[in-house]
Amino acid sequence: MRSVVGLIVSLGVVVSVSAAPQKPGEQTWKGKISDSNCKEKHPAGEHDGKKMTDADCTGICVKKGAKYVFVSDGKVYQIANQESKQIASHAGQQVELIGTMKGDTITATSLKAAAPAK
Repeated sequence: MRSVVGLIVSLGVVVSVSAAPQKPGEQTWKGKISDSNCKEKHPAGEHDGKKMTDADCTGICVKKGAKYVFVSDGKVYQIANQESKQIASHAGQQVELIGTMKGDTITATSLKAAAPAK
């Protein structure tokens, strides 16, 4: 019994050590990478009447001069590091974003696709 308790305690330590702590000042948000033109909604027919995905719409809007934004709980945040390939590759997707905020601008340090809502 003692060895089982020791194993459980050891596993607990391994799990807590393996979870990388955030750096001071970093926060985590869930939301969507979008563009400054469409923000929360990508209207059907926005681009010459063509139906497209949110990712396609965001990509086109950014190519036409819009900036990437992060939308979370109905609020639109600016993204400081616009040139991030990680942000571009998650355009139009739900993500979990880690970064720092100054005013209404987030500097993303990492992001990953968020688990789909159940």
